[in-house]
Amino acid sequence: MSGSSKLPPFDPADPLGLDDLLEPEDLGIRDTVRSWAADRVLPYVAEWYETGELPGIRELARELGGIGALGMSLEGYGCAGASAVQYGLACLELEAADSGIRSLVSVQGSLAMYAIHRFGSEEQKRHWLPRMAAGEVIGCFGLTEPDHGSDPASMRTYAKRDGTDWILNGRKMWITNGSVAGVAVVWAQTEDGIRGFAVPTDSRGFSAPEIKHKWSLRASVTSELVMDDVRLPADAVLPEVTGLRGPLSCLSHARYGIVWGAMGAARSCFEAAVDYAKSREQFGRPIGGFQLTQAKLADMAVELHKGILLAHHLGRRMDAGRLRPEQVSFGKLNNVREAIEICRTARTILGANGISLEYPVMRHATNLESVLTYEGTVEMHQLVLGKALTGLDAFR
Repeated sequence: MSGSSKLPPFDPADPLGLDDLLEPEDLGIRDTVRSWAADRVLPYVAEWYETGELPGIRELARELGGIGALGMSLEGYGCAGASAVQYGLACLELEAADSGIRSLVSVQGSLAMYAIHRFGSEEQKRHWLPRMAAGEVIGCFGLTEPDHGSDPASMRTYAKRDGTDWILNGRKMWITNGSVAGVAVVWAQTEDGIRGFAVPTDSRGFSAPEIKHKWSLRASVTSELVMDDVRLPADAVLPEVTGLRGPLSCLSHARYGIVWGAMGAARSCFEAAVDYAKSREQFGRPIGGFQLTQAKLADMAVELHKGILLAHHLGRRMDAGRLRPEQVSFGKLNNVREAIEICRTARTILGANGISLEYPVMRHATNLESVLTYEGTVEMHQLVLGKALTGLDAFR
Protein backbone atom coordinates (compact mmCIF):
# COMPACT_ATOMS: atom_id res chain seq x y z
CA MET A 1 0.00 0.00 0.00
CA SER A 2 1.41 3.38 -0.97
CA GLY A 3 2.45 5.36 2.08
CA SER A 4 1.75 2.47 4.48
CA SER A 5 5.12 2.95 6.17
CA LYS A 6 3.83 6.28 7.49
CA LEU A 7 0.84 4.78 9.26
CA PRO A 8 0.96 4.89 13.05
CA PRO A 9 1.06 1.53 14.80
CA PHE A 10 -2.21 -0.09 15.83
CA ASP A 11 -3.01 0.73 19.46
CA PRO A 12 -5.15 -1.98 21.12
CA ALA A 13 -6.16 0.54 23.80
CA ASP A 14 -7.32 3.04 21.16
CA PRO A 15 -8.12 1.03 18.02
CA LEU A 16 -9.97 3.88 16.28
CA GLY A 17 -7.37 6.50 17.13
CA LEU A 18 -9.92 8.54 19.08
CA ASP A 19 -7.19 10.28 21.07
CA ASP A 20 -6.45 12.20 17.87
CA LEU A 21 -9.75 14.02 18.45
CA LEU A 22 -8.52 15.40 21.78
CA GLU A 23 -6.48 18.49 22.51
CA PRO A 24 -3.48 18.41 24.89
CA GLU A 25 -5.59 20.08 27.59
CA ASP A 26 -8.25 17.38 27.18
CA LEU A 27 -5.63 14.67 27.60
CA GLY A 28 -4.18 16.46 30.62
CA ILE A 29 -7.55 16.56 32.39
CA ARG A 30 -8.21 12.92 31.54
CA ASP A 31 -4.82 11.88 32.88
CA THR A 32 -5.27 13.89 36.07
CA VAL A 33 -8.60 12.24 36.87
CA ARG A 34 -7.31 8.79 35.88
CA SER A 35 -4.29 9.20 38.16
CA TRP A 36 -6.48 10.37 41.07
CA ALA A 37 -8.83 7.41 40.66
CA ALA A 38 -5.92 4.97 40.44
CA ASP A 39 -4.47 6.32 43.68
CA ARG A 40 -7.58 7.07 45.76
CA VAL A 41 -10.27 4.65 44.55
CA LEU A 42 -9.00 1.52 42.84
CA PRO A 43 -6.93 0.14 45.76
CA TYR A 44 -9.93 0.33 48.11
CA VAL A 45 -13.13 0.13 46.08
CA ALA A 46 -13.57 -3.66 46.24
CA GLU A 47 -13.57 -3.46 50.05
CA TRP A 48 -15.98 -0.49 49.99
CA TYR A 49 -18.26 -2.44 47.71
CA GLU A 50 -18.10 -5.56 49.85
CA THR A 51 -18.89 -3.67 53.06
CA GLY A 52 -21.48 -1.47 51.37
CA GLU A 53 -20.07 1.87 52.48
CA LEU A 54 -18.03 4.78 51.23
CA PRO A 55 -15.79 5.84 54.11
CA GLY A 56 -14.15 9.23 53.98
CA ILE A 57 -16.63 10.59 51.45
CA ARG A 58 -16.14 14.16 52.64
CA GLU A 59 -12.38 13.88 52.22
CA LEU A 60 -12.85 12.39 48.76
CA ALA A 61 -15.18 15.27 47.86
CA ARG A 62 -12.56 17.82 48.91
CA GLU A 63 -9.93 16.03 46.84
CA LEU A 64 -12.24 15.98 43.84
CA GLY A 65 -12.80 19.67 44.36
CA GLY A 66 -9.05 20.15 44.46
CA ILE A 67 -8.62 18.66 40.98
CA GLY A 68 -11.53 20.72 39.63
CA ALA A 69 -13.92 17.80 39.10
CA LEU A 70 -16.96 19.25 40.90
CA GLY A 71 -19.20 21.39 38.72
CA MET A 72 -16.31 21.38 36.29
CA SER A 73 -18.32 22.43 33.22
CA LEU A 74 -19.85 25.44 35.02
CA GLU A 75 -18.44 28.96 34.72
CA GLY A 76 -17.43 31.18 37.63
CA TYR A 77 -17.99 30.81 41.38
CA GLY A 78 -14.87 28.69 41.77
CA CYS A 79 -15.87 26.23 39.02
CA ALA A 80 -13.35 25.05 36.45
CA GLY A 81 -15.24 26.15 33.34
CA ALA A 82 -14.15 23.01 31.47
CA SER A 83 -15.62 21.95 28.15
CA ALA A 84 -18.35 19.34 27.89
CA VAL A 85 -15.88 16.90 26.36
CA GLN A 86 -13.45 17.43 29.22
CA TYR A 87 -16.24 16.83 31.74
CA GLY A 88 -17.20 13.68 29.85
CA LEU A 89 -13.64 12.39 29.92
CA ALA A 90 -13.60 12.91 33.68
CA CYS A 91 -16.85 10.96 34.02
CA LEU A 92 -15.40 8.11 31.96
CA GLU A 93 -12.31 7.86 34.15
CA LEU A 94 -14.30 8.09 37.39
CA GLU A 95 -16.73 5.37 36.35
CA ALA A 96 -13.87 3.18 35.16
CA ALA A 97 -13.02 3.15 38.86
CA ASP A 98 -16.61 2.81 40.12
CA SER A 99 -20.08 4.05 39.19
CA GLY A 100 -20.61 5.22 42.77
CA ILE A 101 -17.74 7.68 42.54
CA ARG A 102 -18.99 9.04 39.23
CA SER A 103 -22.46 9.34 40.76
CA LEU A 104 -21.03 11.40 43.62
CA VAL A 105 -19.53 13.82 41.11
CA SER A 106 -22.54 13.85 38.76
CA VAL A 107 -25.07 14.58 41.48
CA GLN A 108 -22.84 17.26 42.96
CA GLY A 109 -22.06 19.03 39.70
CA SER A 110 -24.66 18.16 37.07
CA LEU A 111 -27.69 18.17 39.37
CA ALA A 112 -27.28 20.17 42.59
CA MET A 113 -24.71 22.73 41.42
CA TYR A 114 -26.16 22.96 37.93
CA ALA A 115 -29.63 23.71 39.32
CA ILE A 116 -28.31 26.51 41.53
CA HIS A 117 -26.03 27.86 38.79
CA ARG A 118 -28.77 27.95 36.15
CA PHE A 119 -31.88 28.75 38.19
CA GLY A 120 -30.63 30.26 41.44
CA SER A 121 -30.34 33.86 42.52
CA GLU A 122 -27.01 35.61 42.58
CA GLU A 123 -27.05 35.38 46.35
CA GLN A 124 -27.69 31.62 46.23
CA LYS A 125 -24.88 31.14 43.73
CA ARG A 126 -22.39 33.05 45.83
CA HIS A 127 -23.49 31.32 49.01
CA TRP A 128 -23.36 27.72 47.81
CA LEU A 129 -21.34 27.26 44.62
CA PRO A 130 -17.77 28.15 45.70
CA ARG A 131 -17.96 25.80 48.67
CA MET A 132 -19.56 23.07 46.58
CA ALA A 133 -16.91 23.44 43.86
CA ALA A 134 -14.24 23.02 46.54
CA GLY A 135 -15.95 19.96 47.98
CA GLU A 136 -16.48 21.68 51.31
CA VAL A 137 -20.26 21.30 50.96
CA ILE A 138 -21.80 18.21 49.36
CA GLY A 139 -25.11 18.59 47.55
CA CYS A 140 -27.95 16.25 46.66
CA PHE A 141 -30.95 16.47 44.32
CA GLY A 142 -34.43 15.51 45.45
CA LEU A 143 -36.83 14.71 42.61
CA THR A 144 -37.74 11.00 42.65
CA GLU A 145 -40.38 9.94 45.18
CA PRO A 146 -41.30 6.52 46.59
CA ASP A 147 -44.41 6.30 44.39
CA HIS A 148 -43.38 8.58 41.52
CA GLY A 149 -40.18 7.77 39.65
CA SER A 150 -40.68 8.15 35.91
CA ASP A 151 -43.66 10.48 36.45
CA PRO A 152 -42.24 13.44 38.40
CA ALA A 153 -45.22 15.63 37.46
CA SER A 154 -47.26 13.61 39.95
CA MET A 155 -44.92 14.28 42.88
CA ARG A 156 -46.60 14.72 46.25
CA THR A 157 -43.95 16.81 47.96
CA TYR A 158 -45.57 20.17 48.53
CA ALA A 159 -44.43 23.64 49.59
CA LYS A 160 -46.95 26.21 50.76
CA ARG A 161 -46.47 29.83 51.73
CA ASP A 162 -46.73 30.90 55.36
CA GLY A 163 -46.30 34.64 55.40
CA THR A 164 -42.99 35.27 53.66
CA ASP A 165 -41.75 31.75 54.49
CA TRP A 166 -42.32 28.39 52.83
CA ILE A 167 -43.37 25.19 54.63
CA LEU A 168 -42.07 22.08 52.89
CA ASN A 169 -43.47 18.56 53.37
CA GLY A 170 -42.78 15.32 51.54
CA ARG A 171 -40.42 12.45 50.84
CA LYS A 172 -37.84 11.75 48.18
CA MET A 173 -36.25 8.37 47.48
CA TRP A 174 -33.02 6.96 46.07
CA ILE A 175 -31.09 10.19 46.63
CA THR A 176 -27.33 9.96 46.08
CA ASN A 177 -25.29 11.91 48.69
CA GLY A 178 -28.43 12.59 50.77
CA SER A 179 -27.09 11.58 54.19
CA VAL A 180 -23.86 13.56 53.82
CA ALA A 181 -25.21 16.62 51.98
CA GLY A 182 -25.09 20.11 53.35
CA VAL A 183 -27.64 21.36 50.85
CA ALA A 184 -30.48 19.55 49.12
CA VAL A 185 -32.06 20.88 45.92
CA VAL A 186 -35.65 19.71 46.43
CA TRP A 187 -38.42 19.98 43.85
CA ALA A 188 -41.97 20.42 45.14
CA GLN A 189 -45.49 21.23 44.05
CA THR A 190 -46.64 24.75 44.90
CA GLU A 191 -49.74 26.78 44.08
CA ASP A 192 -47.70 28.29 41.24
CA GLY A 193 -46.44 24.98 39.84
CA ILE A 194 -43.33 22.90 40.51
CA ARG A 195 -40.56 24.92 42.15
CA GLY A 196 -37.03 24.14 43.29
CA PHE A 197 -35.70 24.92 46.77
CA ALA A 198 -32.15 25.08 48.11
CA VAL A 199 -32.70 23.40 51.49
CA PRO A 200 -29.95 23.49 54.13
CA THR A 201 -29.91 19.97 55.51
CA ASP A 202 -29.59 21.20 59.10
CA SER A 203 -33.07 22.71 58.79
CA ARG A 204 -35.47 21.59 61.50
CA GLY A 205 -37.76 18.84 60.24
CA PHE A 206 -35.31 17.65 57.54
CA SER A 207 -33.76 14.19 57.78
CA ALA A 208 -31.97 11.88 55.37
CA PRO A 209 -31.86 8.27 56.57
CA GLU A 210 -29.41 6.17 54.56
CA ILE A 211 -30.75 3.31 52.44
CA LYS A 212 -29.04 0.02 53.24
CA HIS A 213 -29.16 -3.52 51.79
CA LYS A 214 -28.31 -2.43 48.24
CA TRP A 215 -26.75 -4.90 45.79
CA SER A 216 -25.77 -2.14 43.37
CA LEU A 217 -23.89 1.15 43.84
CA ARG A 218 -22.70 -0.19 47.17
CA ALA A 219 -19.71 2.18 47.27
CA SER A 220 -22.08 5.15 47.29
CA VAL A 221 -24.27 6.96 49.81
CA THR A 222 -27.95 6.56 48.91
CA SER A 223 -30.70 8.03 51.08
CA GLU A 224 -34.30 8.94 51.57
CA LEU A 225 -35.13 12.60 52.15
CA VAL A 226 -37.87 13.32 54.67
CA MET A 227 -39.30 16.85 54.98
CA ASP A 228 -41.66 17.31 57.92
CA ASP A 229 -42.87 20.93 58.14
CA VAL A 230 -39.48 22.28 57.09
CA ARG A 231 -39.66 26.06 57.35
CA LEU A 232 -37.66 27.89 54.71
CA PRO A 233 -37.14 31.60 54.13
CA ALA A 234 -38.47 33.22 50.99
CA ASP A 235 -35.01 33.29 49.44
CA ALA A 236 -34.69 29.49 49.54
CA VAL A 237 -36.71 29.10 46.35
CA LEU A 238 -34.82 29.00 43.04
CA PRO A 239 -36.28 32.10 41.38
CA GLU A 240 -35.50 31.51 37.71
CA VAL A 241 -37.71 28.55 36.85
CA THR A 242 -41.21 27.18 37.39
CA GLY A 243 -42.43 23.80 36.16
CA LEU A 244 -40.79 20.54 35.13
CA ARG A 245 -38.46 22.33 32.72
CA GLY A 246 -36.20 23.00 35.71
CA PRO A 247 -35.54 19.49 36.99
CA LEU A 248 -35.70 17.92 33.54
CA SER A 249 -32.96 20.19 32.20
CA CYS A 250 -30.81 19.18 35.16
CA LEU A 251 -31.45 15.51 34.42
CA SER A 252 -30.46 15.98 30.79
CA HIS A 253 -27.14 17.45 31.91
CA ALA A 254 -26.55 14.51 34.25
CA ARG A 255 -27.51 11.96 31.58
CA TYR A 256 -24.85 13.40 29.34
CA GLY A 257 -22.24 12.45 31.95
CA ILE A 258 -23.66 8.93 32.07
CA VAL A 259 -23.16 8.57 28.31
CA TRP A 260 -19.43 8.87 28.96
CA GLY A 261 -19.36 7.20 32.36
CA ALA A 262 -20.95 3.95 31.22
CA MET A 263 -18.12 3.54 28.74
CA GLY A 264 -15.65 3.81 31.61
CA ALA A 265 -17.25 0.83 33.36
CA ALA A 266 -17.26 -1.03 30.05
CA ARG A 267 -13.60 -0.21 29.42
CA SER A 268 -12.60 -1.53 32.82
CA CYS A 269 -14.36 -4.84 32.15
CA PHE A 270 -12.97 -5.07 28.62
CA GLU A 271 -9.40 -4.50 29.82
CA ALA A 272 -9.86 -7.12 32.55
CA ALA A 273 -11.11 -9.59 29.95
CA VAL A 274 -8.20 -8.94 27.59
CA ASP A 275 -5.61 -9.34 30.34
CA TYR A 276 -7.27 -12.50 31.58
CA ALA A 277 -7.59 -13.98 28.10
CA LYS A 278 -3.87 -13.52 27.48
CA SER A 279 -2.79 -15.14 30.75
CA ARG A 280 -5.40 -17.83 31.46
CA GLU A 281 -4.43 -21.15 29.88
CA GLN A 282 -6.76 -23.99 28.97
CA PHE A 283 -5.96 -26.97 26.73
CA GLY A 284 -2.32 -25.94 26.74
CA ARG A 285 -2.59 -22.37 25.53
CA PRO A 286 -4.03 -18.95 26.49
CA ILE A 287 -7.78 -18.75 25.98
CA GLY A 288 -7.20 -15.51 24.05
CA GLY A 289 -5.84 -17.70 21.27
CA PHE A 290 -9.19 -19.40 20.68
CA GLN A 291 -11.51 -18.11 17.98
CA LEU A 292 -14.59 -17.81 20.18
CA THR A 293 -12.76 -15.70 22.75
CA GLN A 294 -11.28 -13.46 20.08
CA ALA A 295 -14.73 -12.98 18.57
CA LYS A 296 -16.05 -11.87 21.95
CA LEU A 297 -13.17 -9.45 22.44
CA ALA A 298 -13.57 -8.02 18.93
CA ASP A 299 -17.31 -7.42 19.44
CA MET A 300 -16.68 -5.84 22.85
CA ALA A 301 -14.03 -3.51 21.40
CA VAL A 302 -16.33 -2.45 18.55
CA GLU A 303 -19.20 -1.51 20.89
CA LEU A 304 -16.92 0.13 23.46
CA HIS A 305 -15.21 2.46 21.02
CA LYS A 306 -18.38 3.18 19.06
CA GLY A 307 -19.87 4.27 22.38
CA ILE A 308 -16.92 6.51 23.17
CA LEU A 309 -17.14 8.04 19.69
CA LEU A 310 -20.86 8.69 20.23
CA ALA A 311 -20.12 10.32 23.59
CA HIS A 312 -17.47 12.52 21.99
CA HIS A 313 -19.86 13.57 19.23
CA LEU A 314 -22.53 14.54 21.77
CA GLY A 315 -19.94 16.43 23.78
CA ARG A 316 -18.93 18.49 20.77
CA ARG A 317 -22.58 19.27 20.12
CA MET A 318 -23.02 20.36 23.73
CA ASP A 319 -19.96 22.60 23.50
CA ALA A 320 -21.46 24.14 20.34
CA GLY A 321 -24.82 24.67 22.06
CA ARG A 322 -26.52 22.25 19.65
CA LEU A 323 -27.19 19.19 21.84
CA ARG A 324 -30.86 18.28 22.09
CA PRO A 325 -32.40 16.24 24.94
CA GLU A 326 -33.45 13.57 22.44
CA GLN A 327 -29.81 13.14 21.47
CA VAL A 328 -28.84 12.70 25.11
CA SER A 329 -31.52 10.00 25.37
CA PHE A 330 -30.00 8.37 22.29
CA GLY A 331 -26.60 8.26 23.97
CA LYS A 332 -27.81 7.14 27.38
CA LEU A 333 -29.97 4.38 25.94
CA ASN A 334 -27.24 2.99 23.69
CA ASN A 335 -24.18 3.33 25.88
CA VAL A 336 -25.57 1.93 29.12
CA ARG A 337 -27.19 -0.97 27.30
CA GLU A 338 -23.98 -1.80 25.46
CA ALA A 339 -21.88 -1.34 28.59
CA ILE A 340 -23.97 -3.95 30.40
CA GLU A 341 -23.53 -6.37 27.51
CA ILE A 342 -19.76 -5.80 27.54
CA CYS A 343 -19.66 -6.51 31.28
CA ARG A 344 -21.67 -9.70 30.85
CA THR A 345 -19.45 -10.89 28.03
CA ALA A 346 -16.35 -10.14 30.07
CA ARG A 347 -17.82 -12.27 32.84
CA THR A 348 -18.05 -15.23 30.48
CA ILE A 349 -14.38 -14.85 29.52
CA LEU A 350 -13.31 -14.77 33.16
CA GLY A 351 -15.50 -17.77 33.95
CA ALA A 352 -15.93 -18.41 37.67
CA ASN A 353 -13.36 -15.71 38.45
CA GLY A 354 -15.74 -13.22 36.90
CA ILE A 355 -17.86 -13.18 40.05
CA SER A 356 -14.88 -12.46 42.33
CA LEU A 357 -14.20 -8.97 43.67
CA GLU A 358 -10.57 -9.64 42.83
CA TYR A 359 -11.67 -8.51 39.39
CA PRO A 360 -13.88 -5.47 38.62
CA VAL A 361 -16.34 -7.19 36.31
CA MET A 362 -19.21 -8.22 38.59
CA ARG A 363 -18.98 -4.97 40.55
CA HIS A 364 -19.37 -2.94 37.36
CA ALA A 365 -22.13 -5.22 36.09
CA THR A 366 -24.25 -4.80 39.20
CA ASN A 367 -23.59 -1.05 39.33
CA LEU A 368 -24.73 -0.64 35.75
CA GLU A 369 -28.06 -2.22 36.60
CA SER A 370 -28.74 0.96 38.60
CA VAL A 371 -27.27 3.24 35.93
CA LEU A 372 -29.61 1.58 33.43
CA THR A 373 -32.70 2.87 35.23
CA TYR A 374 -31.66 6.07 37.00
CA GLU A 375 -31.83 9.37 35.15
CA GLY A 376 -34.58 7.81 33.03
CA THR A 377 -35.35 4.14 32.46
CA VAL A 378 -34.78 2.35 29.18
CA GLU A 379 -38.48 2.62 28.43
CA MET A 380 -38.56 6.38 29.00
CA HIS A 381 -35.68 6.98 26.61
CA GLN A 382 -37.24 4.68 24.03
CA LEU A 383 -40.44 6.73 24.25
CA VAL A 384 -38.50 10.01 24.01
CA LEU A 385 -36.89 8.77 20.80
CA GLY A 386 -40.13 7.22 19.56
CA LYS A 387 -41.94 10.52 19.93
CA ALA A 388 -39.10 12.38 18.20
CA LEU A 389 -39.11 9.90 15.32
CA THR A 390 -42.87 9.70 14.76
CA GLY A 391 -44.24 12.91 16.21
CA LEU A 392 -46.66 10.80 18.25
CA ASP A 393 -46.73 10.94 22.06
CA ALA A 394 -46.93 7.44 23.57
CA PHE A 395 -46.21 8.43 27.18
CA ARG A 396 -49.90 8.27 28.11
